[in-house]
This record gives sequence, structure tokens and C-alpha cells, in this order.
Amino acid sequence: MRSIITTFLAVLIACQLYAREDTLIDSDWQYKSGEASDGAAPGPVAGDWQAVSLPHCWGWEEAMAGKPYYRGPGWYRRDLNLGAPQAGQRYFVRFGAASTVAQVYLNGQWLGEHRGGFGAFCYEITTNLSATGTNLLAVRVDNAPAPDLAPLSGDFSVYGGLYRSVHLIVTGEEHFGLTDHGSPGVAWLQTSVTDTQAVLDVTAQVCNSTRRTAKLTLVARVVDAGGQSVAETRQDLAATKNTVAPYFLRVTVPQPHLWNGRLDPYLYSAVIELRSGEAVVDSVVEPLGLRYYSVDPDKGFFLNGRPYHLHGVDKHQDWYGKGWAVSESDLDQDIALLKEIGATVVRCAHYQHPDYFYTLCDRAGILVWAEIPQVNEVRETPAFENASRSQLLDLIRQNVNHPSIFAWSLFNEIRGDTDDPHRLLENLNAVAHGEDPTRPTIAATCVEDYPQMNRIPDLLGWNIYPGWYRDTKEDYGRVLDAERMTSRSGGFCVSEYGAGANPAQHEDNPQQPKAGGPWHPEEWQAEVHEAAWAAMKQRPFVWGTFVWNMFDFAVSTRHEGGVEGRNDKGLVSYDRQTRKDAFYFYKANWSAEPVLYITSRRFTERTNAVTNVKIYANTGPVELLINGVSLGKVDSATNGIYRWSNVQLKAGENQVVAQAPHDGTNLMDQCVWNLKPAGS
Repeated sequence: MRSIITTFLAVLIACQLYAREDTLIDSDWQYKSGEASDGAAPGPVAGDWQAVSLPHCWGWEEAMAGKPYYRGPGWYRRDLNLGAPQAGQRYFVRFGAASTVAQVYLNGQWLGEHRGGFGAFCYEITTNLSATGTNLLAVRVDNAPAPDLAPLSGDFSVYGGLYRSVHLIVTGEEHFGLTDHGSPGVAWLQTSVTDTQAVLDVTAQVCNSTRRTAKLTLVARVVDAGGQSVAETRQDLAATKNTVAPYFLRVTVPQPHLWNGRLDPYLYSAVIELRSGEAVVDSVVEPLGLRYYSVDPDKGFFLNGRPYHLHGVDKHQDWYGKGWAVSESDLDQDIALLKEIGATVVRCAHYQHPDYFYTLCDRAGILVWAEIPQVNEVRETPAFENASRSQLLDLIRQNVNHPSIFAWSLFNEIRGDTDDPHRLLENLNAVAHGEDPTRPTIAATCVEDYPQMNRIPDLLGWNIYPGWYRDTKEDYGRVLDAERMTSRSGGFCVSEYGAGANPAQHEDNPQQPKAGGPWHPEEWQAEVHEAAWAAMKQRPFVWGTFVWNMFDFAVSTRHEGGVEGRNDKGLVSYDRQTRKDAFYFYKANWSAEPVLYITSRRFTERTNAVTNVKIYANTGPVELLINGVSLGKVDSATNGIYRWSNVQLKAGENQVVAQAPHDGTNLMDQCVWNLKPAGS
């Protein structure tokens, strides 16, 4: 008996040695800007190479200063010292993203090219490894504009580089596929979810790299937050030699605990294992939030059968002083601000965002609009269609398991001066539905140059800017009503709206400024958002709202608002340090946290002795005190806006204090305004 047990344990240990290993290889890279004829070759290289760590990108320094930035090739090199390759193991290198075209080499041998600046990609390197264990990984990255590759244009900067992490992954010879558009090799589709049952259809790409048919077992199970298995399905299989083949399982979860957005973002773990006997030779764990949702064209968005208004923001991945080379801690900060403001949804504009950000949204209960970089214009060529299809497949296959994602977007603001977009978009719409029949498609438009284009996706968003680029802020209601029936089935969301604001610029009783001009007072942005929210809130057919933008970001061609190279429509400054007045307007309307905020607080140096005072709050009665003297309480307010008119300031320093009761405590906010009358 002891001999049998010993033999069994030896086999088990041997099998488990081939379980997946995942190692981050972000350090010890060398980078050279420009072309390098010897960049892929092992051995010494000529030219100016610098030591860098990933994530890394170029172009942001010039773009954020409003200057033209470099768009061309750059090279990265790194030693990959693995020791002698082990028999029975397979080796892969996975890139989180490279902008926008990457050519990858190992030991001077071509591995492949990835076209598209936002999706992950993975190559197997097993047969390219040196027997000595010393290897050179080299990547040529090029962010030069290409006629076959979206985005062809856009109001954002397209930096270059390896701006997301790189992983070395080692598996056994039998494993889940890794090279299918950078996907995890496993897709969990929520075929049917109700309050009483969730039916999940699982597709697993099983790779057998051996020269024999492999008898294996697939085990798919759902594990609750406490670590208990609540559903499981097994399937024995005979994997054909040297193939990657799909296998299909169905898992049914009884009485599911639903993922209920911000109210209760409950997550299961979706675990799939590939077993040889009872030994696990590979496994993949994905997030699983069970939910169902729909859009009623008259009544709005429903989550798990109940009305659930989507109000939130658009977001670029750009960060001050970093460009696109952001860290997980940066994204933690971004999601914390989204949670603070009370957002229930985020549009990840205008391209695929990092997997880690989608994971944060899963955990926070923030729904996600995910999109590809099909911005402004398309080309009616086979090469452009192939590249666009590939970017859509990257987006869906890599992120299909994230419960936060509620729609796949096909385009943003395709205008009349482009090639005919209809057939391309119809084809992409069919691809999205074929890949994922459980989610709708969506798009953001700003024109009716192609009315039928706007009816191709299942859902539609309108980018509108009354009070900024055109019309007045009082026109929001009229504009919304005019677009009522432009989507396929009626109803739409407002996918962009807003106005610019420089928090160092201020104006009493502001007038509408020129969008491209040097003067963007913070007060005007707030007034635009007040008018927009009031109009949208009154219209149930507007089932979602997305502020453009959560954060200021760099645009090299913008010269406005007193700051070079900046789109300043953010509710938060580019460096994430300043929450503008409009941020607190939405926090007062969206968040359950108590809010009491004096607006125009940064308008510290004043020349008008008489002013209006505005406070955002979601509490009870608000009292205003100027220099210790109460100007009375306002008992209630519409949309959290409390006002006092014709407030008299004294020369010199003025103490401005707001007070409001909340849950047995007294909230207080205060600031100082200095009055120096004009001519004094």
C-alpha cells in the first residue's frame, strides 16, 4: 500500500510541476528612440540606448505642452535568462499593449506583428529559446499613423511604447490557449440569468502540444465569495495531438447572489481546471458577477429587473507626467474618485483600457461601456476592415468575462467626410453578436450625416454640447427631444456632454465663453452641468448620462483655456489634485455620502462687493454665514443647489462659512474671499 501511495504522490507532484507560472518582466529593459538596424540581433548594439522599466511610453512630454510629438519607431530589448528549456513545458510572452504596431523577436527570430495600440497579445517562444538559457527579447514599436489602423484621427494624443506590463508564462504541454487574441482561453457567457437561476455556457480553448492524444478532464465550477463551490460541471475529453480546440460546458447556478451594481457588487470566482487524472495541469480563474439588464426605450435602464439609472463619466487613460504608462496604484486612485462622485457607469473612451481597470469596476459595481478606437473616420478597404475586426476581437475575447462591461461599442463620432461606413459597421456588429450574444452593441454619434449608421448598433449614445461648442445651455431639453427616435428602437444615452474649466479662472455671473478661446471660467462649466443634468433627469428615455470627461487630458493640438495642450472639460484636474466645482455638483446629486460645498472657493481675489453665493449639498437646511453673520437658512433645493443673492462683501478678508445638520452632527465648509474693489 505504501508503495502505491508513494507512486501516486510522485505522479501527482510531477504533473503539478507543469501547472502555469506567471512572471512579470517589467524591469531591466533598454529603450532607443528611432530606428535601430541591429535592434533585434543578440549582442552589443550601437546608438543611444537607455535603461527603462515598463510601463513606458513616449510623446506625452510634448503633447501635454501643446507641441507636436514624435510618432515613429522605437525599440525595446531585454535579456530573458530562463535556464535551459525544460522538456514538457511551453513558454509564452504576453504584452499588455503596445502603441500602435509591435514587431516581436526572440534571439533575432521573428515571432509576429500585432497591429492595434490597445489590446494585449501573446506569442509562444518555446521553439525559439536558446538551449543555453540566455535569450534576447526585442520589440520594435511604431506609433506612426497607418492608413489601415484606427484611430485615423481623434481629439486625443496617441503615444508610443510598451505602456502596459509584459508577462512570461510557463505551462505544461496541455494547457488553456494563450495566443487567441491575447485572451485567457476561457469564456463564461451568461446565457440566462434570473433571480432564481443562472445558466452559464463556458467555452474553453484546450491546447495539446504533445504528439499523442491526451485523455484529460475539464472541471468548471463556480465558487462563492466565502470559498464554497456552488455549482460544478465535468467533462472528459480526448485532446487531439498538436491542436487547440474549443470545448463546451454548461454550468447552472441555483439561487444566484446577483451582482447589483454599486448597491451590491457581489462576485463569484469562475474556476476552470484542466486535469490529468486528479492532477491539475492548468487552471484559469475569472471574475463572475451574475446579472441581467435591459433598456426600455421609454422607461430607461433596468438592472436585475429594477430601474437603475446609469449616470457617470467618460475616461481617457492619460495621466499627467506619465501619458499612458500608468500604474495599478494610479488606476486605484481613478476608481476611488469615480466611487466618491457616485458614478454608476464609466465609458472607457476611445479604445480598450487595461484589464486591471475593468477588474476594479467589477469590484466597485461600476458598469462599463467598452469600445474600440474607431474614431471620426473609417476607410472602405479590406486592410482597414481586417485591422478593425482584429481590434474588436481583442477587446471582446480578452474582456468577455468582466461582469461590469454591459456593451461593446463600434464607433465614436463617425462624420460625413469619411468613406461609406455602413458595411464595415454592419460586419463589426455581426462579429460582436457572434462573439458575445449576451451583450448589446452600442456607439456614440454626434451627427445625422448617415442616419442609418446610427441604427446599426443595438443602443445609441449622443455626444452633445449645448452651451459650449454650439447652442446655449438652455437648449439641452430641445436637443434631447430632437434625438428621441434616432436610435434603432427609440431612447438613447448622452454619451458626452460638458464644458471646459480652468480652476484658476473665475467670473461673476459668467457668460458663455468661446470653446477654443483662452478664457474658461470654472463657474461656467458648473452652470452648463446644472442645466444639462436638470434636462436629462426629466427625460426617462435618456437611460444613461456620461460627462465628458472625468479628468482633464493632454491634446497636443489644443491651445485654449489658458493652458497649452489640454482638454480641460474634466471634473478633476489632469494631475488628479483638484476636484472642480462641477465634481461636487454631481457628488451632491449622485453620492450617498454627505456633501456640503461652497462653490467658487478658488475665486479668492475679488473686485465686486456684491456677489451671489451658491452651495452644493445633499443634506437638510443649509445656513450661510459671512464674517460670522448668518444670512439665513435655505430649507430645500432643486438638484442640490442652494443660492443666496446679492451678498455684500467687505473690503479685505471675508470668511465664508456654510453649515448644515446631518445625522445628528453639524457639517461645515468654509473658504476665504478677499475683496479689493476695482480702482482701489
